[in-house]
Amino acid sequence: MSASAGVRERAFDLSRCASLGEALDEASFRSRSNAFLLELDREREVSAMDFRAFRAEAARARAALAARGLEPGGRLALLLANGPRWLCAAYAGLQLGAVLVPLDARLDPAGQAALLAHCGARHLVTDGPVWRRLEAELSAPLEAVLVSEPLASLSAPAESWSAALPAEAPSESPAPRRREDLAAIVYSSGTSGRPKGCLLSHENYLSQLEALANAFPLREDDVYLSILPSNHAIDFMCGFLVPLLCGAKVVHLRTLRPEWIVDALQRQGVTHLAAVPALLSAIERRLRERLEGLERVPAAGLRGLRRLNELLTERRPRPWLSRALLHPIHASLGGRLRTIFAGGAPVPAETARFLYGLGIPVAIGYGLTEAGTVVTVNRLDPFRSDTVGSPLEGVEVKIATPDLEGRGEVWVRGPNVFQGYLEDPELSAEVLDAEGWLHTGDLGAFDATGHLRLVGRRKHMIVTAGGKNVSPEDVEARFEGLDVEELAVLPSHAIWPAAPGADETLILALRARGELSEVLREAGARNRRLPAYQRLAGALVLEAPFPRTTSLKLKRHELAEALAQTPRAALRAL
Repeated sequence: MSASAGVRERAFDLSRCASLGEALDEASFRSRSNAFLLELDREREVSAMDFRAFRAEAARARAALAARGLEPGGRLALLLANGPRWLCAAYAGLQLGAVLVPLDARLDPAGQAALLAHCGARHLVTDGPVWRRLEAELSAPLEAVLVSEPLASLSAPAESWSAALPAEAPSESPAPRRREDLAAIVYSSGTSGRPKGCLLSHENYLSQLEALANAFPLREDDVYLSILPSNHAIDFMCGFLVPLLCGAKVVHLRTLRPEWIVDALQRQGVTHLAAVPALLSAIERRLRERLEGLERVPAAGLRGLRRLNELLTERRPRPWLSRALLHPIHASLGGRLRTIFAGGAPVPAETARFLYGLGIPVAIGYGLTEAGTVVTVNRLDPFRSDTVGSPLEGVEVKIATPDLEGRGEVWVRGPNVFQGYLEDPELSAEVLDAEGWLHTGDLGAFDATGHLRLVGRRKHMIVTAGGKNVSPEDVEARFEGLDVEELAVLPSHAIWPAAPGADETLILALRARGELSEVLREAGARNRRLPAYQRLAGALVLEAPFPRTTSLKLKRHELAEALAQTPRAALRAL
């Protein structure tokens, strides 16, 4: 089965733009007097600039990079914490026609150096602390390094960003590029071992930018809260390209602690943000704590208003109505929050339903680096918590070789699909076929309305001795709402060695938040309701947080390695 999106009313048409630089140049001129960027360190304002100041800073950065040899097609690596300087450097690079290489500033220095060597970048913009650790690890020479928040002393090729930029520089037209030219080389978060640099063209980005800006347009008085790393595909699109195209404001926050996220929502009047599931769960906990802290009578009244709001917003969100009915809740979040974009990992349906019931729509989407940013997204008409939505405009999605339940590998085709992996034709051929289909490795099925439901990863799939296919993610969904900080389902052979041909068993790993005995009792009750082939052999209880990437995706392999130190005798019965 396959599906593709229909065409909606369009506010943006980027078909005449040959490059991202051209599209963003026109947009920043249209919005040149608006507030654009604000950087916060908890409640402290670090920096602020409007579009005019942003263009001026980016023009100076462009001049500095050009003077140091960066040319169209050259590769500019960005190793910065998310913030205004990241966006200025990226914009300057695109205006020069350079190829951006966004790298993870939290990756270990050896990993950063390996990716710099692999991508062939000769120009780098980075932070002082990152450069201090990275410099000794470099194996490939760099022509120029501009260091934001510099160290006390720098040696060539490193220079202070502030000192390198000229006092003034004229705004020039973007360097000519073609839509098929390379715009960025993007490494997935948590990349290790064999580097997989995704080659993304201007066409890839322009098609995604146009479709997303039309599906979820921002107004000039909207405020987007940027809390994910800017090198992450979601924030690069939602926290840079879309706000710049639409003329909206971006607030960068230097912490992921929920109390400061809520504080920023309150004080900055945030209307949109993108979050991975772990952050959504943290916001949910904060709101539940607030609800539990209400007096008995007001709490009962609020429950009635929540039920009324759910009834009246069943078909589509009505922000003004939800704010009127549930004013105390919305006031605690600034009173303007309109949409949370969620993806990067499976979103707990219970969390999404809880937030929507309070009048906070969660637009659940699905994407991967190889397909730009977004493949499918829930457009909230009506709200769905059980799927990742329907294909984005211009994107084709099909289920390859579906089983009797319609489940199979998700394949994607369209202008968003990447050109392949950098210097790795063999790996590229494994995921891109001759007809242009991207074989994602994700398993899913379409429902009757054309919405995609994901059921797991092909490489995580477990085959039991009885020939049953079991997806760990599918089983995890059955334990949603358990009073835990984190949970994951892993095959036992990934934790402890197994004899060849031995039947596979499943293990539940968890960090309890509530009373452990009660958590295990509830987990046991749910486990007994599962089909026999999905049933868990037991639970392992951890105290340390699960290993995750900087975008908070679970590192299943590292979790299994950590659990391998636990004896089998520690397995709790369910």
